Amino acid sequence: MLNPAGFNTTAASQARLAAMNQLRSQDLNANYVKAASAITGQAMSANQALANYQEVTATFPTTGIGQQLKQVARLIKKRPDLNVSRQIFYCQLGGFDNHNNQLTDQANLLSQLSQAMRAFYDEMTAQSNQNNVTMFTMTDFSRTFNPAGTGSTVGTDHAWANHLLVVGGAVNGGNFYGMNTTNGTPFQTLTFNGPDDADSGSSARGRWIPTTSVDQYAATLARWYGLPETSLSTVFPNINNFGNRNLGFMTA
Repeated sequence: MLNPAGFNTTAASQARLAAMNQLRSQDLNANYVKAASAITGQAMSANQALANYQEVTATFPTTGIGQQLKQVARLIKKRPDLNVSRQIFYCQLGGFDNHNNQLTDQANLLSQLSQAMRAFYDEMTAQSNQNNVTMFTMTDFSRTFNPAGTGSTVGTDHAWANHLLVVGGAVNGGNFYGMNTTNGTPFQTLTFNGPDDADSGSSARGRWIPTTSVDQYAATLARWYGLPETSLSTVFPNINNFGNRNLGFMTA
């Protein structure tokens, strides 16, 4: 991604570039065509800027998530040439749907995530960007409190509420954030068929009822990112259903 192919200085390549630019100049009275031409121009400029890059200084793990975050770090280091001041990058780490081998698989996956996020934070610190960049995780679902079977390779089933991680120099770190549950803390009461269990009776599995919404979580991040308070309801239409729009885990 950071050494892309593009137009070079040969006559044939320059002819292709001229033809491309000629096509991009057609029908600009149509808003859709004009917008597409502008985006293409930005992509071509970014392609040229990314032909060369400054390597990161932190040592990243060779795992998939480690290499994804390394590429993001490279792009952030290249941001002056890309002419961008704000950007959101998405990385992915799968494999958490652990119906089997949960203890082994989750230990491995969480180790990969921890090492990759630490390397990324170290690189942001080396770039003096630790206060300008925030990492955060999101996940589709959690796991039940009780196992889905017995034996050494047991796993769990799908559940609801989960923990999410936020890392960065602008984070009020070292704490747990969220709306309090029935016991007065952000942690659920870890009791089958208890006040925070979505199931009841003999079917109780420990599927904890969420107390904090994705809207509250995202709104807290978006406010730090620069979203005006007056625009929160537009970006997050469901935010008005929740009394607290700011969970407080960001410094501003």
